[in-house]
This record gives sequence, structure tokens and C-alpha cells, in this order.
Amino acid sequence: MALSLSSSDRSDVARLGKGEKLSTIERIAIVAVIGTIVIFDIVGLFLPPGLEPLAAVIGLASSAVLALYLWSPLIATYALAVVVALSFIPGIESQVLTVAAFAAGLIVRLGWTSLVLSYSGGFLLATALTAYTDTRVAVNIGIYLVVAVVSGAVGFALRMAFARGRTLEVQLAEKAEQERQAVLAERRWIAGELHDSIAHHLTVVSLHVQMLDDDRTSTESQEAIRIAARKAMTDLRFVIDLADDGPRSEGMPAGDLAASVDEAKQEFEAAGHPVLVKGDPTDERIPRAAEIIFARIMRESATNALKYAGPGEIEIRLDIDDEMAGLVVSSPLSVTPRRELSSSRTGIGRMAERVLGASGEFTAGEDDGRWVVTARLPIARSVATP
Repeated sequence: MALSLSSSDRSDVARLGKGEKLSTIERIAIVAVIGTIVIFDIVGLFLPPGLEPLAAVIGLASSAVLALYLWSPLIATYALAVVVALSFIPGIESQVLTVAAFAAGLIVRLGWTSLVLSYSGGFLLATALTAYTDTRVAVNIGIYLVVAVVSGAVGFALRMAFARGRTLEVQLAEKAEQERQAVLAERRWIAGELHDSIAHHLTVVSLHVQMLDDDRTSTESQEAIRIAARKAMTDLRFVIDLADDGPRSEGMPAGDLAASVDEAKQEFEAAGHPVLVKGDPTDERIPRAAEIIFARIMRESATNALKYAGPGEIEIRLDIDDEMAGLVVSSPLSVTPRRELSSSRTGIGRMAERVLGASGEFTAGEDDGRWVVTARLPIARSVATP
């Protein structure tokens, strides 16, 4: 991360568009400096013989007024202007101008453009009047101006430094939030992959475990459990390996629609459901992106059908034309659903998210005693070159 202000931050600081606040360290330093100056002023009241009381009070006030900058730069600048004006009465304007020159740093550090310009105009007017009313200090006018410029430069440098610090704090907070969101996104991605890859196989295992007591199907169920367990372990290793580097599109499974349809058909038949497949899952008109989405939907639909389908035929239909590619999975509803098979109730949401994210159409619901899942995705037509 670059340790510098952005162009917009620098322009905001350069315009002095709003008032600033002092840090705790700055406040302590200013209080210490003002306290030291006031102490010297108080001691000086008793050293010069014949010092006028008004001159002593104005000189002390010129130092004490700096403390007002800890509260309000605007009021402090007004008070400083009053003290400078009063200093011409006892003739101590040179002493007060020195304090006003040092105040330039506080005004630039804390003030805004109009306040800084007002101070600059007032300070130049006061130095001009001092030079006009007392020719003995003409040589010192340049010193006042130099002190004011140096003090203002120090104040501006401090303002830039603290602005840079605030910018870095904001950038660090934004980066921490981005990292937190990235971690949450990765967790959601891993959870989704586990749901899509593992939940299906566990459903097959749970279903066939219930069929082990039937001598007619126990052999087929044992084989189905063995195959589902092997696939679950393979998918689990895949997700773990992929999670090591985070979700990357090149590492995602390609998705073979024909294989997914064939796998679902075998699992349905092993569970005792006749299966009717309509359409060609290898149709070359199906875009690769649509094939991947359909493969995921086929697996999730198979999971739901194995959990909740009643006796009867399960239909898998592919409708493809030059405009749209559609997948329909229809299964009979069960009068007594298998309540022992738990559900995370996220499958339909994830299927809809995939289809709608590809500008497609998705529906899932009951239709004449059957549960029907329908997904339709647009087919991008190539534009012929003239």
C-alpha cells in the first residue's frame, strides 16, 4: 500500500475545505509551549522597571490567546485580531506581531481557506501599519513575514501528515473489510460445493441403507452404497484440493450433462423408479455454460427426487431449439415422504441462482401430483458476417 495521499485527498487538503482537529499529542505540545510562554511573560512583568500595566496585560493576553485555538480557531483568530489592534495603544505591536506570526502555524493546521486568507490579510495589514507608525522596526518587518511563512509551512506539513494518516486508516479498514468479505465468500463457495457434490451421494447412501433389509434389493443396494461412497470421497478430495487455492474458474468441474443424466438414470432405477429420458443431452446446440448448469441442476434434482419421490416413473426431458435450451425433471409426489432423510432446503435456491444468473428461467413446484423442475437457458446465436 502506497504511503502517500491520493490526488483527491491532496486536493482536499490543499483547498483547506474544512476545519481540522488536533491530535492528543499536538494538544499536549501546544499546552506546554503556551504555558512556557505565559510563565516567561508573567516573570517579565516584574523585571522591566516602569512597565505600563496596559502593555503588560496586552502582552500576556497575546500569549494566552493561543490557547483558544485548542477550542475554536475562528474565535481564537478574532481574539488575536483584537489583541493586535489593542497593542498599538501602548506601542508593543512588535511583540504581539511575533506571537501572531507563530499563530500562523495553528491557523493553517486547524483552519479553512477563508479563515487562512482573512488571517493573511490582517497580518499583512498589521505589519504595514507597524512599519508605517514606527520606522525603527522597519528592518524587522521581513522577519515577521519569514516567521509567519515558516510557521504556516510547518502547520501545513502537519496537516498533510495527519491527513495521510487518516487516509491510511481508511484504506486499512477497507482492506480489512474486503478480506472479511472474501473469507465469507469463500466459505459460502465451499459450503455450496459440498452441498452440490456430497449431499447427493449421502442421499443415495441413506436411501439404500433402508433397502438393505430387503433380500431382493440388498445386493444392488450394497453396490449402490459402495459406488456413492467412492464418488463422495472423490468429490470431497476435489473440493478440499480446490479450496487450498480458493475458488478459481479454471479449477471448477467441467460438468458433463450426458454423464449426469446417465448417473441419475442409474440411481433412479436402482431405487426402483422407471425412468424416461427424452431429448439428446449431447446435442451440440447446448452451450458449454448451459451444459454445466444443467448438469448441476440434474444432480440436485436427482437428490430431491431420491428423497421425496413416490412410486412411479421419473421423466427427464431436454427441449432444445435455436433460441432456448430447456431441462425438465418430473417425479411423482409421495403421499408419505421420507421424513428420516434430512434436507438443508438450499438446493432449489442454488438451482434458481445458477439459472437466473445466466439470464434464464427457472421454476420448481407441484403440477398435477408431480414435482416438476424446469430450467430454460438462452442459446447465443452467432452473427453471420456479411
